[in-house]
Amino acid sequence: MTQKPTLCPRCGTLIGSEESHCSQCGASRSALLWRVLGLARGADGDQIIKGIITLNVVYYVISLALNVRTGSGGFYAPGDLSLLFLGATGTVPIDQFGNFWTLLSANYLHGGILHLLFNLMALHRIGPLAVNEYGSKRMFIIYTVGGVFGFLVSYLAGVPFTIGASAAICALIGALLYFGKTRGGVYGGSVYREVSGWVVGLLVFGLIVPGINNWGHGGGIVGGIALGMLLGYGERRRETALHTNLALLCGVATVSVLVWRVALAVLSF
Repeated sequence: MTQKPTLCPRCGTLIGSEESHCSQCGASRSALLWRVLGLARGADGDQIIKGIITLNVVYYVISLALNVRTGSGGFYAPGDLSLLFLGATGTVPIDQFGNFWTLLSANYLHGGILHLLFNLMALHRIGPLAVNEYGSKRMFIIYTVGGVFGFLVSYLAGVPFTIGASAAICALIGALLYFGKTRGGVYGGSVYREVSGWVVGLLVFGLIVPGINNWGHGGGIVGGIALGMLLGYGERRRETALHTNLALLCGVATVSVLVWRVALAVLSF
């Protein structure tokens, strides 16, 4: 994807399209800080989706590395102990250990390479569509808060142990369902039919494949519909400073929780 001139999230200096680093402070365009703090300075949807994908991949690699120290899991599959420590959610982590923060962290954990690849491919397809209709900041809010809500529904339904980005992706699907239905017309109908196909696919997949968290998927969709209504989409309401601040809060909360658990893992094992 072509780089665009933008402001450095660390110092605010204008960075040209040909520059890979900030000439003032040296921050790299590829740095995690760029993708998180860029939310507050007009990061585009490509940057945010890349940032989400990066966090998912990095956290998956860390969960595999933690297998060596915990003695659990396999070569491509994090063990339950690694996942529990890094932030899997459900009734076990929350009721037994009081780890309500796992409602956020579980969105960035995956149980295997196929689990990770499937979710990232879905995000790569759904994410840009959500950015196009809601804007980059509202998309990230829906992704983060909708994922938390999906896992909250899952917890209330009694699911003992669960992970994956699918609850957050389902929140984007829910928001797009709301957009397509309320926008109407040829384009709105087209969006609605496309994301409805994803819902049907998730339902069939959840019925025939054991271990799928259908409560998390359903909760994510409902949460996404509600957030789409509350936040509004681009044709009805412009993104505001409130959306920017909420997106920044979501980014800081996400990175803070993930970095905290990784740092604790390094010190504990």
